[in-house]
Amino acid sequence: MPELIIVGASGLARETLALVAASGRHRPVAVVDDGAARWGSELGGVPVIGGLDAVREHPRAEIVVCVGHGSARARLVDRLRAVGVVDSRYARLVHPDVHVPDDCRIGAGSIVLAGVVLTADVSLGRHVVTMPNVTLTHGNRIGSYATLCAGVTLGGGVRVGEEAYVGMGASVRERSRIGRRATLGMGAVLLRDQPAGETWVGVPAAARLEPASIRRAGTSREEARA
Repeated sequence: MPELIIVGASGLARETLALVAASGRHRPVAVVDDGAARWGSELGGVPVIGGLDAVREHPRAEIVVCVGHGSARARLVDRLRAVGVVDSRYARLVHPDVHVPDDCRIGAGSIVLAGVVLTADVSLGRHVVTMPNVTLTHGNRIGSYATLCAGVTLGGGVRVGEEAYVGMGASVRERSRIGRRATLGMGAVLLRDQPAGETWVGVPAAARLEPASIRRAGTSREEARA
């Protein structure tokens, strides 16, 4: 049975440990976390052994990054690469009650929690997190580092960009696109394409905030597109 290191002493890490216990396919040996105050403690009975460099103590262990926001996961993967962690070390973790059809694909480092439904021809990129009771339907394409919170429902042919965040209970109309690093708010109903970097909320969903890059630059959306 392969060993497993959890990166990030988070609520998602607790849920992931429950998945691992249910599946019985990995043996958790350590949690690593940047917060020095946690070192020497335990998370779900698993010792928190230190910061990211501590992954070297278990060179054969598989790894999963349990941080809720995709951009933070991406940064941690970059840091782990700098200490010698290669892509082949990342586990794919799927709760045992989830059926994965033969034509569905789950990327390295991705987490599929209990109650998720994949119907047909669904593709998850690397380090995607799908929280409980997400429904993914035919032709969905989920970009690497995306986060789909509990109860999200995607119609057929939906595309979700890298590092996008889809809040609890949101619904997305078939063939719609959510752009890279976009955020769709809790309970929103998306009926049209959502541009990259924007935050949309409501029913039907509409833009709430300017993209962060535009706000920092002090320009309007119209000026940025000119």
